Amino acid sequence: MTFIKRCFASAAVLAIVVSTTAANAGCLDDIKSRGVILSANGQMGTKPFVWKNDQTGAYEGFEPELFAEIAKRIGVPKWDYAITEWTTMIPGLKAGRWDIILSGMASTQERIQSAGILFSRPYFMMIDHVIVLKDSPIHSMADLKDKILSSTLGTMDSLTAHRLVDQGMAAKVQDFNTFGEPFVALRNKQVDAIIFDQTTFKAEADRSGDLKIVGDALPYQPKPEWLEAENKAPYVLGGLAVGMRRECSDLAEAVNKALADMEADGTRKSILEKYRSWGPEQATLMK
Repeated sequence: MTFIKRCFASAAVLAIVVSTTAANAGCLDDIKSRGVILSANGQMGTKPFVWKNDQTGAYEGFEPELFAEIAKRIGVPKWDYAITEWTTMIPGLKAGRWDIILSGMASTQERIQSAGILFSRPYFMMIDHVIVLKDSPIHSMADLKDKILSSTLGTMDSLTAHRLVDQGMAAKVQDFNTFGEPFVALRNKQVDAIIFDQTTFKAEADRSGDLKIVGDALPYQPKPEWLEAENKAPYVLGGLAVGMRRECSDLAEAVNKALADMEADGTRKSILEKYRSWGPEQATLMK
């Protein structure tokens, strides 16, 4: 992408994160006064995104490293997580229980317009896969007919699973509140296949060795009622981004600049490579 195109892309993302509230609205000064920025986390223990080292007590994964880098670049000395369920992250953000959401949440027009929050530019691109046990009789997408899928409630992965059911490719979806439960259900034969992104699959497959991917990757698709809005959005659907309250336009601008600088100087790529999470799909997060 040329410098001029990057400038237009950055401006387009900034249009996402700039609030329509008064120009003096903001949150960054209060966060700096506290000296710590707090993020909701609804997927603790999901490698390589984020987990806690039992021996050191430190958070590890590419999201904590990105979080630490963002905090440093926006001038906040400390950062921390509030561990919660996935479905509480947006309500808790809007209620002021935490400052941001940096926890595997994709930027979507539904969340921007209906939930009423801001998103930064993306920092990671997710692509879904159908995941089954290695000894599963499911060998192709056609074998999903009449089968039960599983995913995590409120995620883009769940949206993909429900889309497959709506298209008649599977029977139904059983959603869970955490990211670990679908894997437990799969191994207990409660469900036949699960839908998750490429990085979650890689981490679980490395740990257990009993999983495989069936069929081609499943890029995220918007709900029909949001198709037009998503087509006009400057980001590629499926990109994870930092969520913030609408009144925090100054915080959103600072976070967006930090991410843009991390993109330009190679920090984002370096962090993702460290956790074996860089791939061709990560090179283009903006249209």
